[in-house]
Amino acid sequence: MDVSMSLWVATILGLSALIAVDFFIGRKPHDVSIKEAGTWTVVWIVLAALFGLGLLFFGESQASGEFFAGYITEKSLSVDNLFVFVLIMAKFSVPTHLQQRVLLIGVLVALVLRAIFIAAGAAIIASFSWVFYIFGAFLIYTAWKLVQEARADEPEEEFEENRLLKSIENRFGVADKYHGTKLFIRNNGKRVLTPLMVVMLAIGTTDVLFALDSIPAIFGLTQDPYIVFTANAFALMGLRQLYFLIGGLLKKLVHLSYGLSVILGFIGVKLVLHALHESGVHVPEISIPFSLAVICGVLVITTITSLIASKKQAEREAADGSDGSEKAPKDSVGA
Repeated sequence: MDVSMSLWVATILGLSALIAVDFFIGRKPHDVSIKEAGTWTVVWIVLAALFGLGLLFFGESQASGEFFAGYITEKSLSVDNLFVFVLIMAKFSVPTHLQQRVLLIGVLVALVLRAIFIAAGAAIIASFSWVFYIFGAFLIYTAWKLVQEARADEPEEEFEENRLLKSIENRFGVADKYHGTKLFIRNNGKRVLTPLMVVMLAIGTTDVLFALDSIPAIFGLTQDPYIVFTANAFALMGLRQLYFLIGGLLKKLVHLSYGLSVILGFIGVKLVLHALHESGVHVPEISIPFSLAVICGVLVITTITSLIASKKQAEREAADGSDGSEKAPKDSVGA
């Protein structure tokens, strides 16, 4: 897709305006209701759909298909991010009325960092086509690793701060409590970070680790930097509302890791085939419509099986609980 500088500028200004409106509406710290989260989740999804249809309307059917495939992939991978966001919020005991502000700024930091990753990735791909082999192998390895972690069924771990975050805390110091929406305060004449600022940095920098998976994945669907950037932007900007909307459902998506592993493995194979094709080897290439169908199909199946498994688990736990309550009086009598 031939993108002029004016279109890049218009797109960035448009996205900035949407972010500004989102920030203005949610500028006052408050507990986000399910209704509010649901409304804004729908708004962001509709905006993304309109953008994709706009590409189709202006004659860019290939770009439109790539955008939708990339957007759905990034959106599904971003849901996995929410598990970590929940751990971060718990780790720092973030008050509920401040969580929406944390996520807004954290997502903005993540968007800026991803833009840098996308620019670097586009430059590398333009210069070295063999990098597709590396991206493909990395995604296949990541898919295998996800399956291994899912099968291990280990208990939920606590969030651990990365080295960058720890070094920032040691350099500036951190206040012992939250001070509303303030990011810095004066403590004994020294300017220190508030816990709110630390949490924002934690979410923003942690997303860089997720970008190591998602950026190669979307480059497996399209090599157009404009499509890669806009798909990431729309997926990330709706993440804050999605956090509040499906926060309680996250634990029910027990098969999500399996679904994501299939998607990443599929895109990894697609990248390897593309690399072989670029090297002159006659191999079949996977089309965008087929990729879109596979991604959507995997997500639908994963969601359905997850909800069924969660329901059965809840029924078993309820049955075990009722059995225990019936046996307790008999045991006490026998004693």
